[in-house]
Amino acid sequence: MLCTAFIVVSFLKQTAGPAFQTTNFDSNWRFALGDASSPEKDFGFGKTGMGYLAKAGSGEGPVNAGFGDGKWRMIDLPHDWAIELPFDQNAEGGHGFKAIGRDYPQNSIGWYRKSFAIDKALLGKRISLQFDGIYRNARVWCNGTFLKHNDSGYIGFNVDLTNTLRYGQKNNITVRVDASEFEGWFYEGAGIYRHTWLNINDSVSLVKDGQFVMPKVVGKSGDVEVLSEVRNDSDKSRTVTVQAFFPNEFESGVPPLSEGERVVLAPGEVKTVRLSASVSRVHLWSIEKPNLYTAQIVVTDGNTKIDEYTCDIGFKTVVWDPNKGLTINGKYTKIQGTCNHQDAGGVGIALPDKLTFWRIQQLKQMGCNAYRTSHNPPTPELLDACDRLGMLVLDETRAFGDSAEARDQLTRLIRRDRNHPSVLFWSIGNEEFALNGTDEGAQMGKAAVWLAHQLDPTRVTTYAGNNGGEFHGVNSTVDIRGFNYGLGSADKYHKDHPTQPVHGSETASTTTTRGTYLDDYKNGRVSAYDRQTVSWGSGAEEWWSYAAAREWFMGGFVWTGFDYRGEPTPTGWPTINSHFGIMDTCGFPKDIYYYYQSWWTNQPVIHILPHWNWKGDEGKEKNVWVNSNADEVDLSLNGKSLGKKKMPYAGHLEWKVAYQPGKLEAVGFKGGKEIGREVVETTGAVSSINIVPDHLGIMGDSKDLTVVNFFGQDEAGRVVPTANDKLEFEIEGPGKIIGVGNGDPTCLEPDTYTPTTFSQDLSKEWKFKRTKGGNTESSLSFDDSKWETVDAWQNQHMASNSDAVIRKTFRIDDVNKWKFLDIGAIDDDGQIYLNGTLVKTTSVWNETYQFKTEGLLRKGENTIAIFVHNNGGDGGFSKGASLSGMTMPAAWSRSLFNGRAQAIIQHTGKGKITLRVKFNGGTATTVFDAL
Repeated sequence: MLCTAFIVVSFLKQTAGPAFQTTNFDSNWRFALGDASSPEKDFGFGKTGMGYLAKAGSGEGPVNAGFGDGKWRMIDLPHDWAIELPFDQNAEGGHGFKAIGRDYPQNSIGWYRKSFAIDKALLGKRISLQFDGIYRNARVWCNGTFLKHNDSGYIGFNVDLTNTLRYGQKNNITVRVDASEFEGWFYEGAGIYRHTWLNINDSVSLVKDGQFVMPKVVGKSGDVEVLSEVRNDSDKSRTVTVQAFFPNEFESGVPPLSEGERVVLAPGEVKTVRLSASVSRVHLWSIEKPNLYTAQIVVTDGNTKIDEYTCDIGFKTVVWDPNKGLTINGKYTKIQGTCNHQDAGGVGIALPDKLTFWRIQQLKQMGCNAYRTSHNPPTPELLDACDRLGMLVLDETRAFGDSAEARDQLTRLIRRDRNHPSVLFWSIGNEEFALNGTDEGAQMGKAAVWLAHQLDPTRVTTYAGNNGGEFHGVNSTVDIRGFNYGLGSADKYHKDHPTQPVHGSETASTTTTRGTYLDDYKNGRVSAYDRQTVSWGSGAEEWWSYAAAREWFMGGFVWTGFDYRGEPTPTGWPTINSHFGIMDTCGFPKDIYYYYQSWWTNQPVIHILPHWNWKGDEGKEKNVWVNSNADEVDLSLNGKSLGKKKMPYAGHLEWKVAYQPGKLEAVGFKGGKEIGREVVETTGAVSSINIVPDHLGIMGDSKDLTVVNFFGQDEAGRVVPTANDKLEFEIEGPGKIIGVGNGDPTCLEPDTYTPTTFSQDLSKEWKFKRTKGGNTESSLSFDDSKWETVDAWQNQHMASNSDAVIRKTFRIDDVNKWKFLDIGAIDDDGQIYLNGTLVKTTSVWNETYQFKTEGLLRKGENTIAIFVHNNGGDGGFSKGASLSGMTMPAAWSRSLFNGRAQAIIQHTGKGKITLRVKFNGGTATTVFDAL
């Protein structure tokens, strides 16, 4: 039976304060680069014998709750600091020549800090912080107490804050991220690059990755089995009820699922509850119609709901037949997939959710139906997008092996992702060269497969295997054999191992540069024709013709859907990203995109290459290709037919054409009727910029965005395919540019522009007197010349239960330059005055403070006065002071590459956003609505 959410809510009351709550924790973090080369350059971290593990609640540098981070840059997550770094020819090319890693200690440590308040009413709740992904080697502290270390840069982790929080007070989270060492051989970024979440729970709660909802199709209806882990973190036994509900957009007014399961939990106990349900008239989840149901698992204590877990699920049938291939919902399905790394043009690995969704949309439009998460667990929002858009997923772990770390990463991956209907199968690893064909590889593979089946008995496993037709070793352990290239041996492999289904876990590796039709490796250019492959790979047409002709071969995943940073094969510096993509880093289609779209979709496709701007090549022969799914195509130049040709299945057409300026036109026919045509013309120079947003109305929630593409056009409105003009961007209103790109694999222009912070130290030569201050001592004109002169950090010499006044006079010439005043710790109670105005009353001995200086500073002399009362022990003013400011970056800019460029616009509030683009003395403008 089905039930709806309102039935649950109607009879369950909420407790005072939230019984359970999940809040996005991405806003208002402080960030600064540390340094791996020395403690002095790393804010003093690791300098003394009293390191962060010596005493809880204390520690050196940013670990200490009282550390002053006012000079650090304020950011919102997700954040990738590697994308902000300069390029360096001597840096690791596989990682995109970014100046990061062991050779660049000054760029390889990142510190993040965030202050937040916790209400006193939450004492007794379980409070935790969820990090969805930090690259990499992260350590986390709360209020100076070390809590967690996570080595992986790709799988999320949870940190329990409950016992380290100060309820009713300010709290501090500190995260040190060490990206000195790499996990992969491609661009991996650096930082807290996925979402963070603050979770508040009752002492009895659902284990968030311990909820497993297993839908099963039974005829036209469906069964659902639920395994629900519930835990008791209190010191008393608790009795609760666990129920499952299925709100359903297809049907309504259906009673609750069941009475639920009553559970008695001892202190510290975790139990698994098994529930089941039947769903009538199931609407199946498929690539074409990704119908979703909502599953809700609810825990109640009496009539009070104390926790809830919600996820989308989908009903589908999957059959892997070694001879007849893959069948989904009874329909033969060929995997038309792409492999992808997780970075994108403009933002590196810190993708906003909308950009992740947009990229899946671009793949779907091409006809792609499957996505391999190469070679690591993806961000959870990518799987959400695949669930909603109908994209199958090959979900892959990062670490292969039998170590505790590898097992833990695979476990966390499967437990996190197993409720997503888009996930088709699990990959236990990728091209383990040293172990692939060995006995120990077989043992490790067998253990990983066993673990995967224990965690999820509803799905099969695969391995992205190298070495062609090799069976012995890892390949022999998985349910589905994955071929990374080596398709020449797949026929024999299938014959020798007829009971193991086969797919192409990684195929093609065609190298092309968008809009380029001559090889120029020295300048990082590879011809866009489907003929440039690496030694281990094949062309698009070669592999797809093979896959399409064999029923038993289940299709595969092309390397890659998008270009990605790093691995600049087959060219070196100044190439900073790959050429493998069907689309470039910005999602602009390359010519090869239309080959796949021709054979992966039913929509009419006609596409001509190359462009027709070849000044100086008049009379020279050009190789003209047409990608199409028409039966036959007629090509003409300036109105004269060059011949009609029949299209071979899974192929393309070619003509040799002597270049003349003018118009190439291809007309496609199917069944003798025209199905479409395309024109490529010789253009003039750029005279305008066409601004094309993916949508104009963006939601005013500080999360939505629009992808804005820019096209250089001539006077006739035709895109100039060779244009490389420089564009400058200006934005007004509640919006900001978060990244720019153009898809050029050799472009060394910045993807993002960050403000520069600066400061003026005010720690030396303060005036000090043991006295109880008043209005007189806080004034700018007060004469303190006869007072004792001290430095700020020397002031821990007040007697117990005594008072003092500490003053500093300083000069500034530019009032607008300085934005903040930073004051270090005051022991214990105090008041802080700036030019006679009280800006803060203090009561926490190790707190630090920052104040906006707007309207308070004066040109010329200024005075800070601090009144201190010491309650006991040493006291005073001990952490220094400084002014800090920020210079905004130069105007955002990006050059067109072969006629195209891109900017990603994110709003900051509601209202009109105006974007201006300047080019060659001209200006183009568009307006967005932040709704």
